[in-house]
Amino acid sequence: MRRRIVITGLGMVTPVGNNVKDSWENILNGQSGIAIVDEFNSEEFPSRIGGRIRDLDLSPYMSPKEARKMDPFIHYGFAASIQAIEDAGLTITEENSERVGIAIGSGIGGLRGFEKGYSDYLKGGPRKVSPFLVPSIIINMVGGNLSIRYGIKGPNYAISTACSTGLHNIGDAARMIERGDVDVMIAGGAEMGTCPTDFCGFAAARALSTRNDEPEKASRPWDKDRDGFVLSDGAGVVVLEALDTAQARGANIYAEVAGFAMNADAFHITLPPDDARGAKRCIELCLKDAGMNPEDINYVNAHGTSTPAGDLAETRALKGAFGEHAYKLAISSTKSMVGHMLGAAGSVELICNVLALRDQVAPPTINLDAPSDGCDLDYVPKVAREVKMDANLSNSFGFGGTNGTMILKRM
Repeated sequence: MRRRIVITGLGMVTPVGNNVKDSWENILNGQSGIAIVDEFNSEEFPSRIGGRIRDLDLSPYMSPKEARKMDPFIHYGFAASIQAIEDAGLTITEENSERVGIAIGSGIGGLRGFEKGYSDYLKGGPRKVSPFLVPSIIINMVGGNLSIRYGIKGPNYAISTACSTGLHNIGDAARMIERGDVDVMIAGGAEMGTCPTDFCGFAAARALSTRNDEPEKASRPWDKDRDGFVLSDGAGVVVLEALDTAQARGANIYAEVAGFAMNADAFHITLPPDDARGAKRCIELCLKDAGMNPEDINYVNAHGTSTPAGDLAETRALKGAFGEHAYKLAISSTKSMVGHMLGAAGSVELICNVLALRDQVAPPTINLDAPSDGCDLDYVPKVAREVKMDANLSNSFGFGGTNGTMILKRM
C-alpha cells in the first residue's frame, strides 16, 4: 500500500512578499511585483524589467558573516526553508535526523556569484577570487547549509530541470517518502536570475517581455498582446510528511499530494510542440497516478509564462487532457503578478495551489485584457474568485522539453 503524503509547512519569498502571508495576500489582491531593474545599468538591455526581492531581512535566518558566503539564491531558499520548518512545527532530533531529507534545487544557481567571481579575476587575477566562490554558487548549497544548520542526515540533493525544478524536487521528494526511505522531506526551489548575464541570454533568445514602459503590465499570460516572460527571483519550500508521521505529532495538514508525473516532449530545447503532446500526456499520467478522473479537478495553477507559444500550447494540453471539462476549470497564472522565477516557479506556484485549496479561492490572472486566438478557457481574469475546490492541479514546464504535473487534494 502506498504511503499517503501530506504538506505540513510552507515557506515563500517572492517579489510581492518575503513570507507566505504577505505574498498570498498580495497575490489575491492582484498586486504586481514587476518593476524596472535598477541594481545595474540596464539601459542597453532590450528587457529592463524584473521581479526582484525587496527588503528581505536576513537576520532571522543567518548572520552577516554567513550571508557574505552565500549567493542570493541561497539566501532566498534558506529563508523559505526556515519559514517552512517553523510553520510545520518540525523539530529535528538525533532520533529522527536520518528520517528527514532535503530536495531543494535551482534552475541556474549562483549566476550573480559567477559574474562577481569572474569580475574579481579580471580585475586582480587568481588571488582576488574568493575561496568561497564555489560553495557560494553551486545548486545544492541551499540543502547543504540547511542540513548543517539543523543536523538533517537523510537524503540531501538538488534536482535542476530548468523551470520545472521546483515542482520536480517536490514530486521526487514525495516519492522518497512514499517508498519509505524517509518520513519527512523539505523540498522546493530557489532562484536569483535578475542579473546581467541572465538578461542577456534570455533577451538574445527573444524570450523576455520588452514592455519596459509598463512593467506592471508586462506579464500577461494568454493575452493577445503578450510578448514574453518577465524574469524574477524568489523561493518556495514545503515540508512533506508521511500522513501517519504528521498525525502522530499533531501537525497541521494543509493538503495531500494525490499524484505526480513528469515526462519529456522529446521535441525542441526551448519550444513546445504545437499539439502540446508532452504536456498533455504528463497531465494524463498525473491523473492516473492520483487515481482520479478529469472531472475531479476544480482548479489549475498553470505554468502560464506569458510567451506566445507556451501559453497556447498549455491551453491545448489542458483541452487534450480534460476534454470538455477543460471549459469548467478555473485556471490562473500567478506569474502575471510575480513573474517567472525559473527554478523557484513550480514550488511557489504549488504553494499558491495549497493556499487556494485551503481558502477555496482562485487567484487572478492580472493583465488579461483580451485573450488571444485559441486561448478560450476560464483564466480567472483580473480578480480572485471563490471556487469550490476538492482537488487542484499544478503544471510546470522547462527548457529541454521537461514537464511536471502535481495534484493536491483536500484532507
